[in-house]
Amino acid sequence: MSRGPDPFANKRYYDESDMDNAYDRRDTVHSDGSAPGERYYDNQGTYDTYPHKRDGDTDSEAEAYGPRYAPSAEYLHDYTPTATDFHSSPTREPYAAWTAERQIPLSKEEIEDIFLDLTQKFGFQRDSMRNMFDFLMQLLDSRASRMTPNQALLTLHADYIGGEHANYRKWYFAAQLDLDDAVGATQNPGLQRLKSVKREKSLQSAHERWRQAMNNMSQYDRLRQLALYLLCWGEAAQVRFVPECLCFIFKCADDYYRSPECQNRIEPVPEGLYLRAVIKPLYRFVRDQGYEVVEGKFVRRERDHDQIIGYDDVNQMFWYPEGIARILLTDKTRLVDVPPAQRFMKFDRIDWSRAFFKTYFEKRSFLHLLVNFNRIWVVHISLYWFYTAFNSPTIYSAPGSVNPTAAMSWSATALGGAVATTIMICATVMEFSYIPTTWNNTAHLTRRLIFLFVVLALTTGPTIYIAVFNNSSSQLPLILGIVQFFIGVAAAVLFSIMPSGRMFGDRVAGKSRKYLASQTFTASYAEVDRKSRFASIMLWVLIFGCKFTESYFFLTLSFRDPIRVMVGMKIQGCNDKYFGNALCRNQAAFTLTIMYLMDLVLFFLDTFLWYVIWNTVFSIARSFALGLSIWTPWADIYTRLPKRIYAKILATGDMEVKYKPKVLVSQIWNAIIISMYREHLLSIDHVQKLLYHQVQSDTDGRRILRAPPFFISQTEKGFKGEFFPPGSEAERRISFFAQSLTTTIPEPLPVDSMPTFTVLTPHYSEKILLSLREIIREEDQHTRVTLLEYLKQLHPIEWDNFVKDTKMLSDETGGGNPFAGDEKSSSKVDDLPFYCLGFKSSSPEYTLRTRIWASLRAQTLYRTVSGMMNYSKAIKLLYRVENPEVVQIFGGNTDKLERELERMARRKFKFVVSMQRYSKFNKEEQENAEFLLRAYPDLQIAYLDEEPGRGEPRLFSALIDGHSEFNPQTGKRRPKFRVELPGNPILGDGKSDNQNHAIIFYRGEYLQLIDANQDNYLEECLKIRNVLGEFEEYAMSNQSPYATWGHKEFKKAPVAIVGAREYIFSENIGILGDVAAGKEQTFGTLAARTLAWIHGKLHYGHPDFLNAVYMNTRGGVSKAQKGLHLNEDIFAGMNAFGRGGRIKHSEYFQCGKGRDLGFGTILNFQTKIGTGMGEQMLSREYYYMGTQLPVDRFLTFYYGHPGFHINNVLVILSVQVFMVALVFLGTLNKQLSICQYNSAGQFIGGQPGCYNLVPVFDWIKRCIISIFLVFFIAFLPLFMQELTERGTIRAVIRLGKHFMSLSPVFEVFSTQIQTHSILSNLTFGGARYIATGRGFATTRISFSILYSRFAGPSIYLGMRTLIMLLYVTMAIWIPHLIYFWFSVLGLCISPFLFNPHQFAFTDFIIDYREYLRWMSRGNSRTHANSWIGYCRLSRTMITGYKKKRLGHPSEKLSGDVPRAGWRTVIFSEVLAPIAMAILFVVAYSFVKSFPQGGIQPASPLVRIAIISLGPIVWNAAVLLILFLVSLFLGPMLDTCCAKFGAVMASIAHFLAVVGMVAFFEFLWFLELWDASHAVLGVIAVIFIQRAVHKILISVFLSREFKHDETNRAWWTGKWYGRGLGSHVMSQPAREFVVKIIELSLWSSDFLLGHLLLFIMTPPVFIPYADRLHATMLFWLRPSKQIRPPLYSLKQKRQRRTIVVKYGILYILVLTAFILLIALPAVFRTQLHPHCSFCSSI
Repeated sequence: MSRGPDPFANKRYYDESDMDNAYDRRDTVHSDGSAPGERYYDNQGTYDTYPHKRDGDTDSEAEAYGPRYAPSAEYLHDYTPTATDFHSSPTREPYAAWTAERQIPLSKEEIEDIFLDLTQKFGFQRDSMRNMFDFLMQLLDSRASRMTPNQALLTLHADYIGGEHANYRKWYFAAQLDLDDAVGATQNPGLQRLKSVKREKSLQSAHERWRQAMNNMSQYDRLRQLALYLLCWGEAAQVRFVPECLCFIFKCADDYYRSPECQNRIEPVPEGLYLRAVIKPLYRFVRDQGYEVVEGKFVRRERDHDQIIGYDDVNQMFWYPEGIARILLTDKTRLVDVPPAQRFMKFDRIDWSRAFFKTYFEKRSFLHLLVNFNRIWVVHISLYWFYTAFNSPTIYSAPGSVNPTAAMSWSATALGGAVATTIMICATVMEFSYIPTTWNNTAHLTRRLIFLFVVLALTTGPTIYIAVFNNSSSQLPLILGIVQFFIGVAAAVLFSIMPSGRMFGDRVAGKSRKYLASQTFTASYAEVDRKSRFASIMLWVLIFGCKFTESYFFLTLSFRDPIRVMVGMKIQGCNDKYFGNALCRNQAAFTLTIMYLMDLVLFFLDTFLWYVIWNTVFSIARSFALGLSIWTPWADIYTRLPKRIYAKILATGDMEVKYKPKVLVSQIWNAIIISMYREHLLSIDHVQKLLYHQVQSDTDGRRILRAPPFFISQTEKGFKGEFFPPGSEAERRISFFAQSLTTTIPEPLPVDSMPTFTVLTPHYSEKILLSLREIIREEDQHTRVTLLEYLKQLHPIEWDNFVKDTKMLSDETGGGNPFAGDEKSSSKVDDLPFYCLGFKSSSPEYTLRTRIWASLRAQTLYRTVSGMMNYSKAIKLLYRVENPEVVQIFGGNTDKLERELERMARRKFKFVVSMQRYSKFNKEEQENAEFLLRAYPDLQIAYLDEEPGRGEPRLFSALIDGHSEFNPQTGKRRPKFRVELPGNPILGDGKSDNQNHAIIFYRGEYLQLIDANQDNYLEECLKIRNVLGEFEEYAMSNQSPYATWGHKEFKKAPVAIVGAREYIFSENIGILGDVAAGKEQTFGTLAARTLAWIHGKLHYGHPDFLNAVYMNTRGGVSKAQKGLHLNEDIFAGMNAFGRGGRIKHSEYFQCGKGRDLGFGTILNFQTKIGTGMGEQMLSREYYYMGTQLPVDRFLTFYYGHPGFHINNVLVILSVQVFMVALVFLGTLNKQLSICQYNSAGQFIGGQPGCYNLVPVFDWIKRCIISIFLVFFIAFLPLFMQELTERGTIRAVIRLGKHFMSLSPVFEVFSTQIQTHSILSNLTFGGARYIATGRGFATTRISFSILYSRFAGPSIYLGMRTLIMLLYVTMAIWIPHLIYFWFSVLGLCISPFLFNPHQFAFTDFIIDYREYLRWMSRGNSRTHANSWIGYCRLSRTMITGYKKKRLGHPSEKLSGDVPRAGWRTVIFSEVLAPIAMAILFVVAYSFVKSFPQGGIQPASPLVRIAIISLGPIVWNAAVLLILFLVSLFLGPMLDTCCAKFGAVMASIAHFLAVVGMVAFFEFLWFLELWDASHAVLGVIAVIFIQRAVHKILISVFLSREFKHDETNRAWWTGKWYGRGLGSHVMSQPAREFVVKIIELSLWSSDFLLGHLLLFIMTPPVFIPYADRLHATMLFWLRPSKQIRPPLYSLKQKRQRRTIVVKYGILYILVLTAFILLIALPAVFRTQLHPHCSFCSSI
């Protein structure tokens, strides 16, 4: 990499002597006098005055750090550099905009003195001071490059400390510190002094006084305050997450600094005092909330969020004066009673643990949905009541009459208002349990509750009156009814529109000072401009308008007739042994109730349907308005491109027009094309057609530029194929670039006045660079393809270009065979290695090229870094193009020119990768990181450095870059900065903590947060100045933000986040990649466009730009409480949104992003999103937004974020409710005679005693259509998006591909996965960051792994629904049910359907063997992957683990989940299963309550009990006998027969399966071979057994051991020596219960697994099924497909024997299965054995 003797490369460091011992020194004097001034601020280090080793670097510490006194300023800066030192470059200052000739308010040296002074007064760390000095200088430099230095300092001070939008000022008034400072601290803070000062007036005059105080400050004082704030922030570590606490610390420090005590102090305080006294105690408090020390290791406490005082709780205490008053010192005095100037020095004596308390309880419960989203429930349920009550007149008509009285009609319908009020009352009552009942909460809640009860009385009272005194003579009931109706409607409307936080005691806009804090920090929403607000209201008016109409006519009216016929329906002639006809008479009523519920669920679903439709319409309309669509006049989009580049990308406003625009544009365009050529996207001949060429003019022989034919030939049609390979990446990028420039974008600033920005990427263990081995070796025997082969299939054009390039390179360097000159024939063969591997000689420079080529097409950090480094290239390019005079100054000296350009790029752009594990990397990762630094020396890596300390190790945040020199002793680079942390910073889920520790190393005004799987392109980077212009800080007012009139120009809310689009670069990798990409496209682009327009967008961690000053003074770029802030980025968005920042979305800028490609990884991602959403539901941000936003913005927030997931839950719920309703309708249809009508709808005579269920069947069809629509509307946005961006044909093709590849089936499945993850999260918790694998999806995963991963989330539910569907199909057949068969089968077999090569015959059989082994392993010795392990893991969610540490190897297999609370367990694990079981028993007993053949059947309850509890009793008996056998024989036989335990286990399991099958056959026999009755019986049995198991697990089981010793003890009979200790007596009893459950579960899993395999058997025997399946998954033509794997002869033999053995076994099992079902079905007429016992049950 080296380019000869480079004077800049060899020395990048300040001073070694300063580093060697920087940590045990306490003096703050310069260690080395040579040129300390230089060392301090010259962070660039490029122009280092001393390339040679410094002379001060002596060995002994005493010499280097002799006793010196604080040096004077002259001494510090006695060295004046001369011009020759700096290679005569035009600017040599590291902070070029902050120079003496620009009238700076303070020189660099004076600023440095301020920092030194503060460091000595407060004991900040030296490295932190150097870092913060550089930070502030770069910030000033960035601002001053586009305004006067004076104004730069003023506006910065206003942003950080004193301005209208500064967080510190907002906090100062919210916490009422103006009163504290005015009145003095002697009086009690809190309520008394509030009364003593007049409220409203005082606040305004206080604001005014504050502004004047700020206005009168000197620039020196302003800078000192800034420096102090930054120094406090720079070392605050976790305290950066609690911004108001940081404000408090800063205020105390500032007060102390101004006190005489501080000014008169001569001795510098010891270094590190601030960290020790202020930060560490707070850090320890936060850490100990979540962790405890066990045997010297930190162990996660088993606490849920409502018991942890998290960052937000700590922070909110500082919002209120009453909170600050809680801070006590160790001697019990309150901190507020200490005079302000002395508070800072008392910080080390504060007892923090007594101060903090929970300010919001994040209890795990579904009731959060009720509190946060009460308006959604009110609007839907009350409307449903109004509609349905009006259409169910038969229910409330007086006995004997057909229609109710008018008064009763009005009144019954009016009860919708009462429903709304009841919901509000429940929400308010629940709110009491989530908010601590302290100072300011209870008052307004109680007030609201009283009011609601009054409304309830008003809305229900009249109904009671009318129902009781229903005398038709007077008009009073009618008038009352009508009045009640209007009151009801008014109440419902009020409660659906009014935010509950604003009812009675307005927390949002109330004038009272009491609410000021919660207003400032949770409800200061930025103003929305008129047009957007209008659009927002229109959108919701349209959505709800359509919904109300459609729901009434489609849902409610179609339900009217079923209600009419079913209300009075009583079933005749049925009887039951125990209940008589009490239950079965009312079967119709039960059915109707379930149908009502079904209708309500559909009522919720269709709102989302309309939201999707109108949102898409608005978004598309918006894209036309912005000019983004393919339908905008397309022909001229390329012809006008050069003009647009000139007008929009180049800052041409203030250039002298010495150069023709064409010349400037040509440089930009050629650079873009060449960069694509270098990325192997274009071949040479394409490049020639696309470049600007210099040609001789025909007329006068001068050289002129010829535009590429590409721009000219646009008007003729057939242009595409000539310039790019059709459909290639190059075409996509150029067309997006051209299209994006058609929109209006902000004007750019010249490069030297653009703001500085930083890209920050957190990195944990993602691949940095692929190794050769990973590329050309198969991962394991399941993969079938090497990564390189796969990438070549995906990018054939780019591979071709790469190979041509490499051949040219090797020809130039003279590689290859020297004798091959004359043999023409061999040249083809010679080139083979290039086409296969991309290199011929294995020397590293060739293999490295292939590695890089592959890494740039996989998801690696190298791809991200090289993509983001295009910013640097873009800045250099723009600087060179816009400032031709720079090129002239340097004449032909390209080196110096390059250095000047680099200097500019380095000044304006920084790239920090936060590599959390850098110091722990293994050799390969270390080499790859080193390669990154060599390739991109300006890349900065922040990492955690550890050094052993007394007790705990000391941790440091350290920063290196490619210019840092190596330490010869360790071989590692020396860090530029190394700032000590208070302890281990990774307390949460990792990502946000990783960002937080590195955030102190960002520079400039803006941050772009990028994940380690993204990419960027040169032509996008050219737009960076335009994107940064979106922050609206380019043209700042030149008034002072503190002046009497000037401050009014700074009123507008700041832009906090600017979103950008993402292009999913994995979208062409088969169906699953495309589904993931499509989701991202619709959400990240289509939905974001509307959301941003109507101001509802948050931040989703895409390539979003953040206003760094704004975000970092408000708690950082993400939140970090473990578990709760799993989706850390969206919390930053909600935080900015609630605190008054604006969030925008730019359509013209995009970054690439990789998405997960395999089935498992996509679902892991879905699970992570789902659990993360579950956690968000609990969070306080949702509570604030849900109860405080005005209605249109609330709806936007709800449907844009949680509504989508709640909709998924409701979709799955609707399917289940519908199946239950159908089962009940099926029982009616099967047992009763249904009235027949002819085609004209007339009743056919001769049907006495028939039941009219015809309207109900119409209702069923309507419902199926509704559910169908809800699923399919999901494809609308994607289709429309494709239509507008790529045209009709592409859209139809893409949608067609999706349907051919069964993507709807996948949608159903992923909906269920998300639903399951949200529900289980809200019940049990256990959210953790799932590292979503980002590999390619070519690996075949075995059946057992897929089964164990997806059984719980989806397969069990699918199978239960499938059996219900089977019954329904037998009982009521209508063609609409076919759709349901597809969907429900999708839930069961999706994991296998999308598994590559699932249907290859040999693999299928080998899978079967693996499945059988998985089922039976782990009983005599531990096995990592066994059924027993899976079973234990799935029940620990309920039982939890024992705390006891036994240090056993099998403990690693278990996760760390806290035990669920008993309330949630009672509901989800006890009551819900019992209710389901009762429902199906009722259905079954109804079917059995009719006489069969004239005989009344025996009691169905006894029969069901025997069949369902029989297997459980049988298992218990088997286990008892085996237990005694193993207890006596085990210890003797265990020594000689190692397999003894396994044999015992297999006997038990075999008997269990036999028992289960036998009882099923017995049931069928009892049912006299009637299939549909038997199926209904099976359904009831399944639900009863499920309920029994769940109750046994949740009620009778104590906590689980972390190891599986007890399981093996049970089978082998060896209970001693297992490390059970005192538990050895109680464990066998517990294990007995466990084994009973396990045997039942095992046999059901055994049968279920076989059933799944049987379902998937038919395709295995179809020829070419595997080929077709692969085509469907990967979208590769059969010819292009991946070759079958190559096996050695030995492997082939092995596989053959397995296939023969297990194939025969499989066929035998299949035959047995068919016989057990088919034989009775065929011979059911002959088989009638008599048995007296049978007839009694």
